[in-house]
Amino acid sequence: MLNDIFHVLASLGTVQTVVVYLLPVIFAITVHEAAHGYAARHFGDMTAAAEGRISLNPARHIDPIGTILVPLMLAIFSGGRFAFGWAKPVPVNFGRLRRPKRDMLWVAAAGPGANLVMAVFWALVIKLAVMFPDPTALPIALMGAAGIRINVMLMVLNLVPLPPLDGGRIAVSLLPHPWSYRFSKVEPYGFFILLALLFTNILGSILQPSIMAVFQLISWIFF
Repeated sequence: MLNDIFHVLASLGTVQTVVVYLLPVIFAITVHEAAHGYAARHFGDMTAAAEGRISLNPARHIDPIGTILVPLMLAIFSGGRFAFGWAKPVPVNFGRLRRPKRDMLWVAAAGPGANLVMAVFWALVIKLAVMFPDPTALPIALMGAAGIRINVMLMVLNLVPLPPLDGGRIAVSLLPHPWSYRFSKVEPYGFFILLALLFTNILGSILQPSIMAVFQLISWIFF
């Protein structure tokens, strides 16, 4: 059933795609960032709290280009098959964490973890829409499919072990100190490496198997 909804989602026109994706995209990215802030506060860094960034209010996290324009354009031009974006990064001072190297892992993992929770939430939204059909059932189910797609994509993308992505910070946390220090030096170039991988289609080839595996798992559990 989920694959059928994905096919309908991919067949939507531009305006319909924007309407269906807008809310899931905004919350996927902003909740991801807020989760980093909550985790950082839990482990002792109050930087995000002091700047008012521990909030589920999207207005505090939205970057007009990264949160709205880029993911929506990618979703439109890929027929809903691929999208990613970013919000204003939540400030985290890893040096203020109680155990910086170890706690960095949990702060970094909080963002992808939040995306996984939201993907499950959107799967439940589809389930309810199908159980209680009415004229709004299809639009809600399509929004749910968009929510699953964007959250799974963001989760898998952010787990790529490339600083400054969350997966890169997790790798820095897990590697022995001399190696982690050297690996962290990649961070200033990480975004440019990511763009190069994206525009050469290498990134899609790397991510697609994992994305499809998560889609299949969600479909198996909920549908």
